[in-house]
Amino acid sequence: MTALLRALPIPSGQRVLDLLPTLRDVLDGTGPAVLPVPADDPRETERLASALRPGEPIDDEIAVVVATSGTTGVPKGAQLSAAALRASGSATHSFLGGPGGWLLALPAHHIAGLQVLLRSVLAGTEPVVLDVSGGFDPADLVPGIERMTGPRRYTSLVPTQLVKALDDPAATAALADLDAVLLGGAATPVPLRERAEAAGITIVRTYGMSETCGGCVYNGIPLDGVRVRIAEDGRVLLGGTVLATSYRGLPDHPAFAQPGWFRTDDAGAVQDGVLSVLGRLDEAISTGGLTVVPQVVEAVLTTHPGVRECAIVGLPDARLGERVVAAVVPTGTPPTLDELRKHVTDQLDPTAAPRELQLLDALPLRGPGKVDRVALRAALAAHDGN
Repeated sequence: MTALLRALPIPSGQRVLDLLPTLRDVLDGTGPAVLPVPADDPRETERLASALRPGEPIDDEIAVVVATSGTTGVPKGAQLSAAALRASGSATHSFLGGPGGWLLALPAHHIAGLQVLLRSVLAGTEPVVLDVSGGFDPADLVPGIERMTGPRRYTSLVPTQLVKALDDPAATAALADLDAVLLGGAATPVPLRERAEAAGITIVRTYGMSETCGGCVYNGIPLDGVRVRIAEDGRVLLGGTVLATSYRGLPDHPAFAQPGWFRTDDAGAVQDGVLSVLGRLDEAISTGGLTVVPQVVEAVLTTHPGVRECAIVGLPDARLGERVVAAVVPTGTPPTLDELRKHVTDQLDPTAAPRELQLLDALPLRGPGKVDRVALRAALAAHDGN
């Protein structure tokens, strides 16, 4: 009988625990291939179903198809085998010091949240679940972490959640009681990591994507079974036991053109076996004939005391081609453009200094805590035109 992909509605809150038997079959490779979709969001479910076609045939080796949270309008589906998911979970626990209990504080239809459930199944534990359908409330961390059992306890967050938690002393203390807080989904600013570590929180920076079963490089070190190399153009390539087989319906996609390797959109460097991700190649800004990588500028801006969160985008400019624009969520007294320009030029080439500053209450997000640069660029361009 031909295997068919089945949509798996993922509910919010405690109801997600009802899916643990299904996810056990996923890890065993004994159940049907599933496409996680958000049960409480019919529009997103329809968008994913339209692109990834549940009900149609799929290769027998595929256990899960996870939609990517890319910047394009049409989602791609990373096809993950049960063996890859088991390898990812086992390698994670090995890096962290052993299996343990998990706290779910992320939407579970994305790979980061789904992996919290799968790692729990692999460890033989039941996760503690926070309902984040109405947004993340750091106060919920305190009773949630109190309900967790050992011998080891972990959670996975995105940087925007950690920012909120660090503003809540009780939530900060609760996170400090955990054996590890995995932080991924977006780049972690150095000041945020240092602030968390100063509060006693054990931060593990993760790098990966749906195509690699989520995080596969921890604190710059590839997990067991994971391979990393840098292409001639500076692009990060990832391979190994955690790799997706392909995208659903796109067997010849260039990202998987090299057998055994996934071609990311990230620039990076490896020194002494440690990977540093420099930023996304497809988000680079061409200004005055020179290239500016947004994440490099953001890493500098977040060290300014007046910057809580920030994002750098390029907007069309008649003279420069693109001009560098900083969107900043301030902390305390908002910084001025001149202050931020000086702060950047003290550490980087003057070309990287923002030529425009927009103050925001919050940055637009997509997927698991990533800045929605398309929406941000559109909003800033609309503001610029007024």
